[in-house]
Order: sequence, then structure tokens, then C-alpha cells
Amino acid sequence: MNSIAMELTELERLSDLLKIKRAVESWVIYRDRGDWEGLRALWHKDGIMVATWFDGPAHEFIEASKQGWERGSIVHHFLGAFEARIVDNRAIAQTKVILSARAPVHGVLSDITCTGRFYDRFEKVGSEWLLLRRQVIYEKDRLDPVQHGERVDIKPELLDRFPQGYRHLAYMQSNSGQPVLSDLPGLRGAAVEKLYRESDEWLQEG
Repeated sequence: MNSIAMELTELERLSDLLKIKRAVESWVIYRDRGDWEGLRALWHKDGIMVATWFDGPAHEFIEASKQGWERGSIVHHFLGAFEARIVDNRAIAQTKVILSARAPVHGVLSDITCTGRFYDRFEKVGSEWLLLRRQVIYEKDRLDPVQHGERVDIKPELLDRFPQGYRHLAYMQSNSGQPVLSDLPGLRGAAVEKLYRESDEWLQEG
């Protein structure tokens, strides 16, 4: 391969990386400001979202998020480091994320902060990279009363039902009546190793 061809290949790779990164960042902006049409445009037609409170088609996730927004749900996402592996028209992207939610827990207004990663499958359709599957990896979390001096009386038997990586987030969500998945991947363990293995196989199949 001559130098010009190598430069073009590198430019194409960088262009693909930037498009994927832009999609990840746009997802957060659209989701957190309630731009549902913008959010919809980022997803593949077969898109799947998996989080503590949802596992299913992206269009249903968007509708559920919209309903939460209209009820006054307060959820924000803050992004950090990003990396992606691209093989032909498939890619796996990982992005550090901090999820911040505010809700009453046993009558005490509380902030829940959860650190983890967006673990995303992307597929290139035409010239665009579309989000095919988002799985959140939950690494650690905490719960803090908003008002200084207040205390939340946590019920240990409920808290212990959930993995360490998102137990306080799940506690808040289940306390508000949401169904919560109890076997999602964390920083270590069988669930995250299974996710890595299946994603690597998917990437190579492309």
C-alpha cells in the first residue's frame, strides 16, 4: 500500500471514530434535554437498550424516557474517556459515564450517582454509524440526601438484592415502583465477561 492510500485509510478510520464519538455524545445531549426525535435518529432500526430499568427496543426506551421526562424525572449523564474498535461496518465503543439522578427515597429527596460505562455496538449504514445495542456497565454508586443533615433509612434486605455496582440506583428505582434488573454487568464478574465475549464474537462476525 502506497503512502497516499495509507493516509486515506487512516483518514477514513479517524472519520469513523469521530462519527461514533459524536453519536455517543449527541445521545446524552438529546436524552437529557428531551429531544426525542434527535435521539431517535441516532438509533439503528433494530436498536436495543439495556439498563437497570429497561431491556428492549430503542423506540420503546425513547417513549418510556419521554414519559419519565413529562412526569418530572431528573436524570443527567456526564461523559468521560472514549475508545472504539472498528471491524469493517461494525464497531464496539466504550465510554465512561456518570449517571446522576434525583428523587425522593423514603420521603427524603436524594441524589444518586452511578459511575460506569456505555458499552455500545454500532453498525455503519450508508455513511452513518447507528447505535445497534447499548448495554450499561455499572461500576459503583452512592446515595446522598440533598439537604444537609437529613438521613435516608435504607432497608438492608432490599439494598442487598442488587449488585454492588448499582445497588443504590436500583434501590431508588425500586422504591419508586420501577421494575429493576438484578443481573447486569459490573466492573468484574461473569456477567461482564460474558458481555465482552459475546461482543467480540459479534464484532468478528461482521
